[in-house]
This record gives sequence, structure tokens and C-alpha cells, in this order.
Amino acid sequence: QVQLVESGGGLVQAGGSLRLSCAASGRTFSVYVMGWFRQAPGKEREFVSAITWRGGTTYYADSVKGRFTISRDIAKNTLYLQMNSLKPEDTAVYYCAAKNSNYNVALSDRYDYWGQGTQVTVSS
Repeated sequence: QVQLVESGGGLVQAGGSLRLSCAASGRTFSVYVMGWFRQAPGKEREFVSAITWRGGTTYYADSVKGRFTISRDIAKNTLYLQMNSLKPEDTAVYYCAAKNSNYNVALSDRYDYWGQGTQVTVSS
């Protein structure tokens, strides 16, 4: 099992920045990809970004390209999401996820482990 704990959410004005963190513990050696998803009220969970844990290959949803940056610190077993130029439509609960394969990184149902989520609210 892999345990994931997110932190760093909060309330920010449009145009502002936040950095989310996700601390992983447990059988982290089995993790191949880690990612971020978000879910706004009344909407389905959507892919935000992902990274291959060892190789560092990154993937982004079109809606966040150029504004968000995913990174990881292997020594600390921690995943990050730097979010800049935030917009009200970025408001959602953000979830950290991990999977044991590198296929379909944008599909939420292909992830094996999930964090509890952290709220991000962007005011206009």
C-alpha cells in the first residue's frame, strides 16, 4: 500500500499562486507515475498533471499548460504542483494519486492510490 497526504491548498485571489504538496509513504518503490486531479462541485474529476516518478517525464492538461508545474523530490517522496496565474475556474478539490504503471496517465480510474484531497479556492 501507498499512503498519500496532500497539503498546501487555500484561498487565493485570481492571478495568485499556490504550491500543493503530496507526501507519499509505504510501498513507494512500486510507484511509477504520480499525478494531480481536481474535482469542482457538480463536475467530474479531471486530470491536471502527471509525472513519471523516476524519469521525470511530465504531462499536463491543456487548461493548465504554461501555468502549472509538476515536480517531485525523490529523496523526500514528495510530489509538488506549483500553480501560477490562478483563475476562478481552477477552484476545486485537488487530489494526489499514484499508479504502478505508466499507461493512461490521464485516466483517474487507472490510478491505484489516492490522497484525501485539498481545497483550492480562487476568488475573482
